[in-house]
Amino acid sequence: MSEAGRGGPPAGGRPAGVELTVDVVIFTVQEGALHVLLVRRGIEPFRGRWAIPGGFVLEAEPLEDAARRELAEETGVRDVYLEQLYTFGDPGRDPRGRVVTVAYYALVDRERVPLRAGSDAADARWWPVGAPPPELAFDHARILRYAVRRLRGKVEYTTVGFELLPERFTLAELQAVYEAILGRPLDKRNFRRSIEALDELVPLDEWRRGEPSRPARLYSFVGSRRGVGDGP
Repeated sequence: MSEAGRGGPPAGGRPAGVELTVDVVIFTVQEGALHVLLVRRGIEPFRGRWAIPGGFVLEAEPLEDAARRELAEETGVRDVYLEQLYTFGDPGRDPRGRVVTVAYYALVDRERVPLRAGSDAADARWWPVGAPPPELAFDHARILRYAVRRLRGKVEYTTVGFELLPERFTLAELQAVYEAILGRPLDKRNFRRSIEALDELVPLDEWRRGEPSRPARLYSFVGSRRGVGDGP
């Protein structure tokens, strides 16, 4: 019987000591484009480079709690929609050793989020997903690309995009959010037909006034907001 069959080390060597981290890709929409929140690292490794907020998981700490704690410590962002994204664990992704990260993504309405840098972050800033800073720390460019692809896929068949809106919004504002996520214009008539078919909007007896065109009716979302996603 092989060593592996007796519970010994595998043929490739002894089991690696693995550290666990969480990273949170947080999105918002501003100026008609999808943006991601990045922090400039104030410590090594990759000091001075921009990175996705995150950090090490504490002993006996649930993963989701760790993600929310790190997000609050590094950016001041709290009470957001959060969904587990993927696990990244390629050897060499972290110069400190074998580190596996569980990535999440979060969606926020920028107007409700007071942004600040803290903990081991020297700065925090929104960046367009189409033009992030060059040479992100670790493998965060790969994580960001994966998160954008996942979000664009989910917005086609779920109401996840509603999390990027204020409590009350117009249909034009809703369409602008979907166009920002997808990175392309949508046909107004087809979009409204598909949204109405979801039966998730509540028309309010309120109107957005002060626009060049006629007043636009306001709506609210009937589903749960700023909760925890149920995964892919």
